[in-house]
Amino acid sequence: METFPTWIAVVILGLIEGATEFLPISSTGHLLIPQNLGWLPRQSDLFSIVIQSGAVIAVIAVFAGRVKSLATTLRDPQTRDYLAKLATAFGITAIGGIVLKVLDIGLPESVAPVAWATFVGAFVIFGVEAWRKNHAGEERIDWNVAIAVGLAQILAAVFPGTSRSGASILIAMALGAARPSATEFSFLVGVPTLLAAGVLETFSTIREGGAAGEDWGMVALGTLVSAASAFLVVRWLIRFVQSHTFNGFAWYRLVLGAALLVWVAMEESGAPAE
Repeated sequence: METFPTWIAVVILGLIEGATEFLPISSTGHLLIPQNLGWLPRQSDLFSIVIQSGAVIAVIAVFAGRVKSLATTLRDPQTRDYLAKLATAFGITAIGGIVLKVLDIGLPESVAPVAWATFVGAFVIFGVEAWRKNHAGEERIDWNVAIAVGLAQILAAVFPGTSRSGASILIAMALGAARPSATEFSFLVGVPTLLAAGVLETFSTIREGGAAGEDWGMVALGTLVSAASAFLVVRWLIRFVQSHTFNGFAWYRLVLGAALLVWVAMEESGAPAE
């Protein structure tokens, strides 16, 4: 039963998406949890994917200076090298995304996959942070990092709850990139990734004749709310990573994942979940 009017549910989901897209805690997982538990009315896969595009607006706004610098120094070999690595990471992700679409791998209808990805992801963060402790890392993004980031984003798409930004930042750090550089690269490669995912899902919906049944006004509202909340989070996170580890997010994932797994176990056993 729907507890909230649709527009309020959409605003809540937009806030969740924007607040979690660039944190290593999985925006998709956090969108699915309240819908799969019945706390909020379930939205379409198109809604969940397209509102991620709103986060792109936040990245472009926060990194406006960096984007302008890249756009105005195209003759600089370092700029071309960096853009080529961004393009490579995006290209790998795009190919993987198309394959997943062809295989019809969609968002899960149950909480269990999200719960496991959330729980296991905590230990991945702890492991990478322990591995890179006392190692500042390299400011320069190398080709191994670019390729690994593209693959990490595919992994996050296959297992909602993994976190696209978390997976890409952590793999970059594990391969020797400095935390700020890994974060910036992850955020910037997220721009074409999220836009492409939104465009692909929109065209697929139109081609399959589902456009008429989609409430595009609600999709637009969710996207705008997502952009606003993501802007605040991205600005905060850029400062946060200068002097903090991601272990706090790991503890959050550990507690949330464990709680969800307990809930799933109680549901499967038929015991009251409250």
